[in-house]
Amino acid sequence: MRSSLLLLWLSLSVGLSGPAAAQLLQAKPAFTRADSLRGALTPLRTCYDVTYYHLDVRLDVGRKAISGSNLFGFTATQDFSRLQFDLFANLKVEKVEFQGKSVPFTREANAVFVTFPAPIRRGSRAAFTVFYSGQPTEAKHAPWDGGLVFTQDSKGQPWVASACQGVGASIWWPTKDHQSDEPDSMLISVTVPKGLKDVSNGRLRRTTTLKGGATRFDWFVSNPINNYDVALNVGDYTHFADEYAGEKGRLTLDYWVLPENLTKAKTQFAANVKPMLKSLESWFGPYPFYEDGYKLVEAPHLGMEHQSAVAYGNKYQNGYLGKDRSATGWGLKWDFIIIHESGHEWFGNNITSKDIADMWIHESFTTYSEALFVESQFGKPAAQQYIRGQRRNIQNDAPIIGPYEVNREGSSDMYDKGSNVLNLIRTAYVPDDARWRELLRGLSRTFYHQTVTTPQVVGYLSQQTGYNLTLIFDQYLRYSSLPTLEIRFEEGKPLGRWIANVPEFNLPIRLRTKGGEYRTLPLTTSFQPLNLPGLTRENLEVDTENYYIGVLVE
Repeated sequence: MRSSLLLLWLSLSVGLSGPAAAQLLQAKPAFTRADSLRGALTPLRTCYDVTYYHLDVRLDVGRKAISGSNLFGFTATQDFSRLQFDLFANLKVEKVEFQGKSVPFTREANAVFVTFPAPIRRGSRAAFTVFYSGQPTEAKHAPWDGGLVFTQDSKGQPWVASACQGVGASIWWPTKDHQSDEPDSMLISVTVPKGLKDVSNGRLRRTTTLKGGATRFDWFVSNPINNYDVALNVGDYTHFADEYAGEKGRLTLDYWVLPENLTKAKTQFAANVKPMLKSLESWFGPYPFYEDGYKLVEAPHLGMEHQSAVAYGNKYQNGYLGKDRSATGWGLKWDFIIIHESGHEWFGNNITSKDIADMWIHESFTTYSEALFVESQFGKPAAQQYIRGQRRNIQNDAPIIGPYEVNREGSSDMYDKGSNVLNLIRTAYVPDDARWRELLRGLSRTFYHQTVTTPQVVGYLSQQTGYNLTLIFDQYLRYSSLPTLEIRFEEGKPLGRWIANVPEFNLPIRLRTKGGEYRTLPLTTSFQPLNLPGLTRENLEVDTENYYIGVLVE
């Protein structure tokens, strides 16, 4: 009979539960054909590889409307005569042109199916253009919902921005709306009313004043870009610039803000941007888009990782709207939106998940980049405090990986829980700081400008550490409950094992007697002796600073 029982769940937001209980209670969502049309890679989508877009739109601020066209340049991956692109049903497809002639199309939900007059042969390069118009969905709570934000600045001038991560870019422009296919380059042309400016991704090629006083801005993106990153930011902007001597040479820094915030912006951006670039380049390798530059663009919402044109709405203050998400104090020493959203330039923009179900690849690494920035600025103990503080936001409510092929992401635990998992991997398998840095930099090199899957990322980490990490990531990403370290004493001798959802789960654990040095001991799901001389219930200490786990001592 067990003489004592102590169960300590180390999540601050989750009560007592068995490791599989949360899984049993979760209702599986019902998905529709519309979800599959949006999220699945059918032959009508894989038959063509997008190589270039030219998005050419005019914004009617008064009507909250948009009109224009998008040219799809592509290479055929197989013979086909029919394909799918995507555009939300509330927007009208005026026509689709191929080789100068209109071609027939049909619509179902938010998908559009185009039929060509003759088969397009594998390997051939071609293009078609979609003309469209309408009033796109207006985002009321951006960036948490999707669409265009229509508002005014403090002087009553129009202020418009896009924010569509998750819901998808086809909420405002026609595209193959799947993260697996990025164009190699893109021209973004936005025409706005007189007196306003548009700031989009990449570099400004030209500004043209049109008949009637409207202005067209042409921005060229010379690197691959994911759909939801494509941005328009329209307002009465003023511009200032700087440059950074980075790992690949001169990186241009361009800032677009409302005139009344110019002084605050100069102070806040100077305090945060260059330290951020120095830190993240040292951890992850060179900024991935030197050719397109780095921009911060003031936005009428909190922020978004729009590639080379990061949207900023943190009101020129440190923390997350002035608060510390970690409650440690460290999060008030820097601007959360600048650091976090810029971290996505490496994870989300440079390395992009093929399916949004794997969005942990974006958010876990980027949330962890906050701690790495703290480590660069204030030391490793401060970073460990910050990571532990992130646990206050974890819910352990659902798996981090979402269902595939239905455009559905997993739990928001992909942020803070994912960050803690990466710190656990570092502690357990790569304690040498220089080696860990090189592993992260190698990740950026290996998957440079690529779309990836969970098995690819976990496979890389396994290869670099020399350990099969699949079971560990499966437990933390595919189940909501934590692995539990169970320790029992039989005739005074300590035994340990893991209780987990994943069969054969194994993870070395750091233990010590109180006041002593930590020792790393291998453990599986079967009880094994804990070879730590003098270990008792009273002096047992588990490294819960670096391990996000449950602990059960019997």
